[in-house]
Amino acid sequence: MPAADALSWAILLGMLGSCVSLGLAMGFSIAAERAMAPAAGLTLLLSGVVMGRRAGRKHVSAAAVALLQMTLFTILGVTLAYLFAARAEPLWDAGLAAADARLGLHWPGLLAAADRLPAPLLMLSGLAYHSLAVQMVICILVLAATGRIERLRLMVAAAVLAGVATILISGLMPAFGNLFAPSAYRQLWPSVAWLERDLIAGLRNGSLRQLDLSQLMGIVSFPSYHATLPVILAWSLRPIRGAFWPGASWAGLTVMATPLFGGHYAVDVIAGLLLALIAIAAVRPLAASDAGVPGSAGGIRAVQAKGTQAIHGLV
Repeated sequence: MPAADALSWAILLGMLGSCVSLGLAMGFSIAAERAMAPAAGLTLLLSGVVMGRRAGRKHVSAAAVALLQMTLFTILGVTLAYLFAARAEPLWDAGLAAADARLGLHWPGLLAAADRLPAPLLMLSGLAYHSLAVQMVICILVLAATGRIERLRLMVAAAVLAGVATILISGLMPAFGNLFAPSAYRQLWPSVAWLERDLIAGLRNGSLRQLDLSQLMGIVSFPSYHATLPVILAWSLRPIRGAFWPGASWAGLTVMATPLFGGHYAVDVIAGLLLALIAIAAVRPLAASDAGVPGSAGGIRAVQAKGTQAIHGLV
């Protein structure tokens, strides 16, 4: 197994174990009837992996593996974020808002200015923010179709590594987000943080203890994964000149739209960008460890050690 794939699977295994152990300990349950659609989607992706390998179509199987890993990460990651939120640790909103203030950011004035932007620009920015899952799928398909299989595996490994770090940090520094009432503005959409405030409150006060796997919502404020993932996706497309510049431009718009449409503090975005760079730097050596090594044995041994550390860190 290639080293990057081994790292991704090791982290996902650690996340699964953490979700099961924490969920049982905290009295969470899963709405079985609402889990059918996600289960069917995972089964379909697994079938794509098997069929692609049997047919000898490496590009198809690689794309299916990447989609399967990212889908599993989304389900497990959001579930783990819910479980951490249910621990009801002290909120960091005041500290995060103070950090923004030290950067010279006055959010009421910024929001008022944003509300006066041309409607088409706001619409485009909102679409960019809410298209992150579509960006990920397109990136996977482009990398697979162009034969950049190793790059695809590195992208997924970086995304999963950065994602689990995001969840762990947010568990230590929980926050509702930079909330603002949309009724006070003429054009601004309700931010994700505003829409999820009751969900987070229910997790924290104990009134929500059943998971609907068909409607999991990202509740992380700090760091912002909406700032992290677009950078990783754009980086993965860098060898493909025709795809890189459009992808990088759309990624930049997504990051810029994140405070407004995600309800994030500026420091959330800054931390997310730094995390993306760290994750990319961390997975780059995995490509070198696989080079010229049949079966990637050296890479697997290195990743097994890293994966064990990741699992221990989660549990």
